Parts: sequence; C-alpha cells; structure tokens
Amino acid sequence: QVQLVESGGGLVQAGGSLRLSCAASGRTFSRYGMGWFRQAPGKEREFVATISWGGGSTNYADSVKGRFTISRDNAKNTVYLQMNSLKPEDTAVYNCAANDYGGTSWDVRHYEYWGQGTQVTVSS
Repeated sequence: QVQLVESGGGLVQAGGSLRLSCAASGRTFSRYGMGWFRQAPGKEREFVATISWGGGSTNYADSVKGRFTISRDNAKNTVYLQMNSLKPEDTAVYNCAANDYGGTSWDVRHYEYWGQGTQVTVSS
C-alpha cells in the first residue's frame, strides 16, 4: 500500500503558475504509475495528467496540454504537476493517484490509491 499527500495548492491570479507536489510513502514508489485528477464544485472528477513508473511516458487532458507538465522524482518519492498560464476554469481540488500496474491511464478506475487533495483557486 502507498500513502499519498498533496501540497502546493493555493490562490493565484489568472496567468500565474503553481507547482503541486505529491509525496508518497509506503511501498516502493517507483513501481507505480501516477496521475493527477481534479474536481470542481458541482462537476465530476476529471483527468488532468498521468506519468508511467519510470517517467518515460506521459499523457495530458486536452484542456491542459501545453500549460501543465507532470514529472516525477523516484529518489524523492514525489510526483509533480507544474501548472502555468492558469485560468479560472482550472479552479478545483487536485488529487494525485497511484496505480499498481505502473503505466499511464486517464481512467479513475485504474487507480487504487488516492491522496486527500489540494485546493487550487485561480482568480480572474
């Protein structure tokens, strides 16, 4: 089992940047594929970005391509989400998640472990 704790959220103006971190503890972090998801008030949880166990494969939602970058540092047991050119519609609670099979996935059903989330608010 792996435990996930997100940090780095906050309030930022449109056009600004934030970097989210997701620190993992427990079993070997490097075996897990990782993803970032978000949920805005009154909306369903949606996929943001995903990265494979070794970092060699990534995938992004169309809404964030070119603005967000997912990365990982297996030596630090941490996955990151660099968010640039933020828009008010990026406002949401952001969760990181881990999957046992180690690959990339946009599907929430493929993730066994979830963090509690961190709030990101983008003002216009």
